[in-house]
Amino acid sequence: MNSQRPVNLDLRTIKLPVTAYTSILHRISGVILFVGIAIALYALGKSLGSEDGFGEVKAFMTSPLVKLVTWGLLSALLYHLVAGVRHLVMDTGLGETLEGGKLGSKIVIVVSVVLIVLAGVWVW
Repeated sequence: MNSQRPVNLDLRTIKLPVTAYTSILHRISGVILFVGIAIALYALGKSLGSEDGFGEVKAFMTSPLVKLVTWGLLSALLYHLVAGVRHLVMDTGLGETLEGGKLGSKIVIVVSVVLIVLAGVWVW
């Protein structure tokens, strides 16, 4: 083993590029969507099961905590969608350079923030 290798185990001091953050957030949003789809399917099944079930889900959706969870799931969906479109654009050959990747990541963050704020206004 080469003892000259730098070892940095303090994750707070590692400086990652913006492309790394967008990639990590894309994966995290995918996991959130995977878990959140179970919640959404349960609510959909309950609301379609009967008129009383629909009323229960409708009453449940008025809670501020449920609105926050709904906004969180919508935020994950919107970020994952925008980052996925970026990956599709990169598959065509656009933005594969280092500078193009950085610009694409910044665009993903800006567009996602705008869409997430709009989704928050819509939910609340």
